[in-house]
Amino acid sequence: MAHRLLVAALAVVLAVMAVVSSAAAEPGAWQHVPVPAQVRPQAGLNEAVAFGPDRAWAVGADAVGREAPGFPLVLRWDGTAWQRQSLPGIGWQGDLVSVAGTSPTAVWAVGRDSAGGSRLLRFDGGAWKESRAPRGVVLDKVVAGGGETWLIGSRDGVQVLLRWDRRAWQDVPAPPGYVSGLDIVAADDVWAAGSSGSGATVSHWDGQAWQQTVVDGFPRAAVASVLAVSPTEVWAGGTAGFVGGPPGKPIPPLLMRWDGTEWSRVTMPTDFGYISSLSAAGSGKLGWVSVARSLKWGPPGSSPPLVPGPDFLAWNGQSFAAYDEPAVPGEGDSSMQRLAPVPGTETVWSVGRAAGPEGTFAPRILRFG
Repeated sequence: MAHRLLVAALAVVLAVMAVVSSAAAEPGAWQHVPVPAQVRPQAGLNEAVAFGPDRAWAVGADAVGREAPGFPLVLRWDGTAWQRQSLPGIGWQGDLVSVAGTSPTAVWAVGRDSAGGSRLLRFDGGAWKESRAPRGVVLDKVVAGGGETWLIGSRDGVQVLLRWDRRAWQDVPAPPGYVSGLDIVAADDVWAAGSSGSGATVSHWDGQAWQQTVVDGFPRAAVASVLAVSPTEVWAGGTAGFVGGPPGKPIPPLLMRWDGTEWSRVTMPTDFGYISSLSAAGSGKLGWVSVARSLKWGPPGSSPPLVPGPDFLAWNGQSFAAYDEPAVPGEGDSSMQRLAPVPGTETVWSVGRAAGPEGTFAPRILRFG
């Protein structure tokens, strides 16, 4: 009898362990990763880049008060925790808005100081140093890929693109309209997401000229993120725009896909918001879409009629799976999520800023995988 009871008990234990192991092996959810304790609560992150499981950087600003300008902030992931990196000789106040690089020893960060001047930093594998920004250019973003590094900015109110030739920044003709994001496959294979008076546009650079396509002609439509998987698979995301309606009317997200012949709109499991970032999977194909301020229609007759929608959408090649960001004690939802995939893995980072207590904000770092 005692033997049978022991066997039964062991069977129960093994069954429980199997359930726990199965749950642990499931894809899981997005996890909150804390920022270093020395980073002030009223700080924010704008963008991140990863080169491996133990090499990632995130940039933003460490605030000193609700009204006073903050100081440039750089965090580095060492495989275990995020650590604040020192910025020797960099004493200006302002914000780092973008980061990208071709390798862990060639990382660039774009910033703005409190006077509105452009700032350009470079990490050479040892330390972050100030680099001379192109003269007369207001910098907005740095993008890297295919061994290339480009800048997006403006000169005298006209948008410009600049390419690093290993010695200096050289102007590259910009496509018509406005460019918000780039995906660089090679020097002669660059995709630009943006907008014009005709709607949302995607342009392709072949090393000599741009070929632009209006991917959605609805007024005020625009795309800001683009991901080129192959010559016959390119994705672009942004907002669909609207005509009329009251101020603050929510705008539907816009996700477009190129199949080598034409662009078509892709349906998503959310009704309102804007696509803030696209991320590749380990295979190089589309893996994730982040939707900022995501909302969807609630059940008929519900009040309010709109309910929170998914913050992240995982693409499996056929359909989307919806994910929410985790709740963080003492903080609200994120107002922005910028994705940074870890090359060669299925791990992806999301950085941004979240609502804090009493109208403040807080840095937010999430990880999946």
